[in-house]
Amino acid sequence: MTLSRRHFIGTTMAAGAALSAPMIRAQATPRVVVIGGGAGGATAARYIAKDSAGAIDVTLIEPTRSYYTCFFSNLYLGGFREIDSLAHSYGRLASDYGINVVHDWATGVDRDARTVALAGGGAVPYDRLIIAPGIDFVDGSVPGWSLAAQNAMPHAYKGGSQTELLKAQVAAMPEGGTFVMVAPPNPYRCPPGPYERVSMIAHYLRENNPTAKIIVADPKSAFSKMALFQEGWNDNYPGMVDWIGPDFGGASVEVRPDSMEVVIDGQAVKADAANVIPGMKAGNILAAAALTDGDWAPIVPATMQSRMDENIHILGDSAAQGDMPKSGFAANSQAKVAAMAVRGALTGSRVFPAKFSNTCWSLIDTDNGVKVGASYTATDEKIASVDSFISQTGETAELRATTYRESLGWYDAIVADMFG
Repeated sequence: MTLSRRHFIGTTMAAGAALSAPMIRAQATPRVVVIGGGAGGATAARYIAKDSAGAIDVTLIEPTRSYYTCFFSNLYLGGFREIDSLAHSYGRLASDYGINVVHDWATGVDRDARTVALAGGGAVPYDRLIIAPGIDFVDGSVPGWSLAAQNAMPHAYKGGSQTELLKAQVAAMPEGGTFVMVAPPNPYRCPPGPYERVSMIAHYLRENNPTAKIIVADPKSAFSKMALFQEGWNDNYPGMVDWIGPDFGGASVEVRPDSMEVVIDGQAVKADAANVIPGMKAGNILAAAALTDGDWAPIVPATMQSRMDENIHILGDSAAQGDMPKSGFAANSQAKVAAMAVRGALTGSRVFPAKFSNTCWSLIDTDNGVKVGASYTATDEKIASVDSFISQTGETAELRATTYRESLGWYDAIVADMFG
């Protein structure tokens, strides 16, 4: 058949329409972008992808290829785990759930255009955005300390290389040396975390450097599981741990990284190893996107939506969580609530009332585990505690060993829930 000019133009237009059709269909599929691949972000991405059965396109933006859990990192410091046991890959999220995993830094959010800018260039569009960036640190919260000093006085409050550095410095302490921790002010990630860390470092020192000393300078007059930890220190590490609260200068601290000194209420203490845990705030990307009110990001408890932008959900440590503590368990719980809300908004699936739970386990010594936890509900104002529980002082060795084994099972379960 001889093609006329009109027929040629018509067939060319039809071919062009056919080529553009997949792009139109792809744009019609709702797009969810998740920033941050920790307990909140990875869980949310996985639940949205697996429960939507391809009806939602999910992209996870996370700069690291291996995620090192901050939870259980203290057990590495104490010699109960290897660092590799804390590392987890994103491979199954891509291969088994079809999630587009982008290993890059998210550098900004354009809320009007609904795009996320990447450090490597370009932008990723979204219909709903989930931001779970963890924590950043408050500048100047510990006079003399900044990120430039983190190699001399590591914070080790983000899992991975900082944790390894802190362990190496503790291991290099001279016989009878001094370890100093500067504890953080409220609120902060994992309320019992610093004190489990003290316990684990005390365990390591008792086995390897038994005349060493631990000093804790704390701006708080009380802390999570305080009676349990102090009982554990007295029973298992007598005379090793000296906790200095605000009444004795724990709130008046400055550090001198160059000379490895910690000044407590005007008195300089020479530290052979120092762990400075500064004040914390929401991940910097949230402030840059004008999604914070002060140091944290306010949310609607029933959906984990930002109070500043209904198309954005904020999970985990960065959120203003009401009664709920900032922990991996909490972030995982919030992620499921947010995932359900996102699926409901984008596909019309049923949304059930939000329920949250949290448990924080801590290891004090070998087979000596304790825990604290609660269940929560969403009110208009906050995530509110419904009931709670906590280990008791004076518990039997058998009960403490059972609690520790319970924590090991939880660790395996949560990483499977996060990464598949």
